[in-house]
Amino acid sequence: MSILIVTSLFSLSSIAAEQTNLAGDKIEIINDDVNSNLTADPIESFISNNVDNTDYNASSQDDLWTRIRSGFTIPNIDSEYTAKYETWYSSRPDYVKRMLERSQKYLFHIVEEVEKRNMPSEIALLPMIESAYNPQAYSRSHAAGIWQFVPATGKDFGLKQNYWSDKRRDVTAATDAALTYLQKLHGMFGSWDLALAAYNAGEGTVSRAIERNRRKGLPTDYQSLDLPSETKNYVPKLQAIKNIIFNPNQYGLQLVDIPNRPYFTQVLAPKQIDAALAAKLANISDEEFVALNPSYNRPVIVSNNEVHQLLLPTWAADEFRENLANYDKPLTSWKSYQAKRGERIDYIARKFDINASELREVNNLSSGSKINAARPILVPDNNGGESNLLLTNFKEVSPQQGLDEQSTNQSITYRVKNGDTVSSLASKFHVDSRYIIRTNQLKSKKLKAGQLIKISSHHTGKANGSNRYKASKKNVRISSKAKSTSKVSAKRSHQQTRKSSRM
Repeated sequence: MSILIVTSLFSLSSIAAEQTNLAGDKIEIINDDVNSNLTADPIESFISNNVDNTDYNASSQDDLWTRIRSGFTIPNIDSEYTAKYETWYSSRPDYVKRMLERSQKYLFHIVEEVEKRNMPSEIALLPMIESAYNPQAYSRSHAAGIWQFVPATGKDFGLKQNYWSDKRRDVTAATDAALTYLQKLHGMFGSWDLALAAYNAGEGTVSRAIERNRRKGLPTDYQSLDLPSETKNYVPKLQAIKNIIFNPNQYGLQLVDIPNRPYFTQVLAPKQIDAALAAKLANISDEEFVALNPSYNRPVIVSNNEVHQLLLPTWAADEFRENLANYDKPLTSWKSYQAKRGERIDYIARKFDINASELREVNNLSSGSKINAARPILVPDNNGGESNLLLTNFKEVSPQQGLDEQSTNQSITYRVKNGDTVSSLASKFHVDSRYIIRTNQLKSKKLKAGQLIKISSHHTGKANGSNRYKASKKNVRISSKAKSTSKVSAKRSHQQTRKSSRM
């Protein structure tokens, strides 16, 4: 197996060197100009002063907000709706803070791409009203990702959706598709407000509204059109965000500092690798890995090509390269299994020595759903690599992780789903229900969807068949930077509404 590792998106003239890792796999490493000496990953200073600033289009501006403000070119609109949304945002500072904190990982990249196409910088703010910059946002109309592509439009712009991944949630791919679509719409309608309206409602809706006004001899500008309520509010909502970014003090808000530097870099990973292992090799938390690679649906990342792209924080790319080169165990602990006609999930679970509930969890199968014989499912690979993914399923948004039975300190945070009860969680995690109530200081046994419940492995019983797949005790050789302590894996929920996913 040949592994090609590219450790910087921003270095195009690097020299390749051929090596092998401890397992004997050939590795071609393209040298990186990023040389971070950080010992952690603080947002406010995520690249050291040693970064070669010539590798990207960073101006002398110190922060990204100044750069964004200087690129505002869409004419302002005066609308009663704008004032309504200014009030809405200014009365919810915690919401705005969460939204801006999420944007820190992605905003520099999007501003770069917007400027490359000579588009107004207001466009980089659009995900704030589409998804509150939540890459796992999912709407009632089945729109997904920070740009909220519906399935059909996503496919039209090359965003593939299958069992393994949903590229609508891929930040770089979806950004490219969204900007291409918006440029197309601007070419069709000749103004950015109409292009934005069409992005929200579809070009057919806007074209028909324009034609109706033409027949009546009425103006055909955005504010004169008879458009659906959501679309009528769409551009004013962006105007409200623009006004807040331009002068946050006027609204009693404070912007989160975002340096005018790249947050992430692209890395080409092996054809198959466990997501949890990739995060560990990069020495970042599972949450950080999922935030940058939200498109993957399964705990093992696969590609039809020999290599494929992952996103990592810029300071983690060198560490990923070094640790992968020194990793001498299998890169995956899962494999595909083609179920036979009539084969039941409990039979397959016994065959591969895993709990049926855990197998359903990994494959996003409800308790009542039948196995589709035409679609492969993931099962444990008995030759397995290093994994603690028993309860990890990247199809959900709830943060969970598997419990290592031999650890007395490991714990998980579980996000309550509809239908969950204290008793069902006690059974699921093999703990006493009184422990859940006491540890989480619950006043009653009633649980609310979205509530976070902490469960410690110190109080768990032994799950049938799970000990084979707990994390290996032979650690990855990690370089001397500070080790990430977070072990929580994020999961996506396709049952959430756009409103809940944005909050």
